Amino acid sequence: MKPDLESVRIDKWLWAVRLFKTRSMAADACKKGKVLMGGTNMKASREVKVGDVVQIKRPPVVFSFKVLALSENRMGAKLVPDFMENVTPADQYEILELARFSITGLRDRGTGRPTKRDRRQLMDYITPEDADDGFEFDEDGGDSED
Repeated sequence: MKPDLESVRIDKWLWAVRLFKTRSMAADACKKGKVLMGGTNMKASREVKVGDVVQIKRPPVVFSFKVLALSENRMGAKLVPDFMENVTPADQYEILELARFSITGLRDRGTGRPTKRDRRQLMDYITPEDADDGFEFDEDGGDSED
């Protein structure tokens, strides 16, 4: 750890404070728009400074972390609280708890393995048929935008 760091790449910091298992996973999250700062998407090369609040989207919630110190090197789990503070609002944890309850509330424990019909009903509940992502594909796998 270099104590005189003024800024560090956001992907390196996310990896160093153990929010992502690998640095490439942190960079991919940045590329996919899952890492925010001040409500805007961050590129992996963006510099993070002490005092910044970094947000990570992990559906259905957005976790927020305040930068307390900088490091480019991965650290042990015991050192992480010295480098970041979890400032995620309580309402986000409520959303997470509701999501967990809604998924596990569909089947009673110990009722055995779901049947094919149960699985189809569960999939229809989780991803409704009318949810359209805007893409259509041909049989050959290509995009069919006209």
